[in-house]
Amino acid sequence: MKTEIKKIKSFVTLHSKNMYNCSFNRLPMNKTLLFRLLFTGLTCIILSSDVMAQDPQFSQFYANPLYLNPAFAGTARCPRVVMNYRNQWPGIPGNFVTYSASYDQHVDNMNGGLGVLVMNDRAGAGALTTTGASGIYSYQFPVNRFFSIRAGLQATYYQKKVDWNSLTFGDQISDRNGFIYKTAEAPILNSRGVADFSAGVLAFSDKFFGGVAVHHLTQPYEGFTNAAKSRLPRKITAHAGAVIPLSQFNDWTISPNIVYQQQANFQQLNLGLYVSKGPLVGGLWYRNQDAIIALIGFKMDKFKIGYTYDVTVSKLSNASAGSHELSMIFTFKCKVKRKKFNTINCPTF
Repeated sequence: MKTEIKKIKSFVTLHSKNMYNCSFNRLPMNKTLLFRLLFTGLTCIILSSDVMAQDPQFSQFYANPLYLNPAFAGTARCPRVVMNYRNQWPGIPGNFVTYSASYDQHVDNMNGGLGVLVMNDRAGAGALTTTGASGIYSYQFPVNRFFSIRAGLQATYYQKKVDWNSLTFGDQISDRNGFIYKTAEAPILNSRGVADFSAGVLAFSDKFFGGVAVHHLTQPYEGFTNAAKSRLPRKITAHAGAVIPLSQFNDWTISPNIVYQQQANFQQLNLGLYVSKGPLVGGLWYRNQDAIIALIGFKMDKFKIGYTYDVTVSKLSNASAGSHELSMIFTFKCKVKRKKFNTINCPTF
């Protein structure tokens, strides 16, 4: 869940050098100096405040199921490989680029699913990089022939790295030429490894599904300079939806969905609708006060591919150039040993 505050902060702190060089040389000297002082003061205020870190997010929630909820591990029964790419706000220097890949399958002897999830997130043109790997186990409780519950546990280790060469400091400023001096600031710590744990539950029938996930149960410390004040807050996700066949239209289905996420003081409500006809899928989502998300997807046998474009509707709409996201899912054939197994019927984008 990345909000405007986090992204504006990264934009200001990691790319202020470019902004000075491009804009200030057209101002008279006295106005230039005044503007730089004001801008530097504002930057210091932002940096000195306690801004809590937040997770990357994907618009194709169900095309990255293990990232949404660890209880999804094994729900496809057969081995499944999922790959995702997101480029958020490419119109702003220092945009956010996120990659993820996962593998999961159901294991009959364990009556549940196993999964592996890896992710890489680059913010500020690589100035801040987060790389993580997770192991996931989910257990399925078949309540009856038509209704099942899955509970999942996730253990993660991730590492955050900062490129100090991409940062700029006040002692580098010249009143005429911007950032030209070397800084006296010495890097304190350029990487930190963190262990993290998450859990989720998923309930589903042949037409309805819903779940809740809680990420960062232990709220790990992840700061570079003062870890005691830099805890990663818990993220709570609640999602629900349905798949409704349209009997009057052959091979048509609609799927209304809702996804709610909260992390620290930030809340986000996503409302969406998928429409599918044979191999084609279309969708439209609204993310409160942030974006309208358009989706198109194609599914054929064991392969699915989807693309979304986020139309920014916030105050950054004129500069962000939206967001692009691509997903690919490969589901491999496998032998079904146990016939009494409920599979979840939900969107895959």
